[in-house]
Amino acid sequence: MQPFTRFAPRERIEPPQTNQPDPSVVPEPFNRTSMPTQSGALLSRGVSIKGSVKFLNELLIDGDVEGTIESTGTLTIGEHACIRGEIRTKSVEVQGTVEGNIFVTERCELHAGCTLRGDIEAPRLVVNDNVTFLGMAKVGTGKSLPV
Repeated sequence: MQPFTRFAPRERIEPPQTNQPDPSVVPEPFNRTSMPTQSGALLSRGVSIKGSVKFLNELLIDGDVEGTIESTGTLTIGEHACIRGEIRTKSVEVQGTVEGNIFVTERCELHAGCTLRGDIEAPRLVVNDNVTFLGMAKVGTGKSLPV
């Protein structure tokens, strides 16, 4: 028979730290609804779109769009934007250039320095100083406008 010997416990050797993700940790899937944004979607300066643009809540356009823009939400046209086409939204703030008609169901605001070549139909219209507006405006609800 062999005598029983007790071995000293081995020291645990940790693997070197790396920047690799731990394979035992599974990341949660990306959830867009958990990442709120203050201004909604953005079409930045330098982006050019030819065709129709549709969105739901909020959109800031600071690039060029040639075509129609439709939404039940709020549109902001940035100071560098150039829009050539019809706009149909709930409300719009114009800071850049629009060549086309604007139809809104709530409010249209023309900011200082903007240019609009087209007609406006809106229940409320705000026109700031230093605005270039070449067109006609129908302001008020359909019931209050003369026929």
